[in-house]
Amino acid sequence: MLSYVLIYCHEAIRPDMTDDLAERLGRNVRQLRQSRSLTQQQMAKLSGLPRATWSNLESGGANPTLAVLHKVAAALQVSLEEIVAPPRAEAKHYPKGTLPSRGRGAVLVSSLLPDNIPGTLIERMELPAGARLIGIPHTPGTREYLTCEVGEIQLVASGQSIRVAAGDVVVFRGDQRHSYANVGARTAVGYSVVMLRPMEG
Repeated sequence: MLSYVLIYCHEAIRPDMTDDLAERLGRNVRQLRQSRSLTQQQMAKLSGLPRATWSNLESGGANPTLAVLHKVAAALQVSLEEIVAPPRAEAKHYPKGTLPSRGRGAVLVSSLLPDNIPGTLIERMELPAGARLIGIPHTPGTREYLTCEVGEIQLVASGQSIRVAAGDVVVFRGDQRHSYANVGARTAVGYSVVMLRPMEG
């Protein structure tokens, strides 16, 4: 993988493409930062780079080393390819049923986003009346956010039983046993956002 990145970067910085690459890099880094609602100062701290270096990157006037690119990609939680890649189409349509989904008993669990976000799981759960889903405990320190869109979901976690109505949000530890149940008479729909904590070592 690393060899591929080195070749990709080497070919991308031929003399006749240096200006375009610098501008593309600056645009990509700026858009990725803004999409996370973070300032240049915050990103500089996260990456361990000087604020001036980050600013220079976004201006399109930088010619960073591979080590700097690696720090930038790690801080943004994306691959090296993504920060130097050509612009993609502004919008891409994913029709219903095209994103990954799986059945767990009577419950349908579907990915909500087409792109992988490192350290984050975002899923839609559709629970028929009377259905119950046992959650899988994640790594220690993981937090989970559950919201209900339709119907009502009974969440059991942290020794508590909580009825989550449409529009409600519950935050709980995702590193322990938990379950979701539809105790209503109609199908319930909920969304789960799991913020994984990396394994130590």
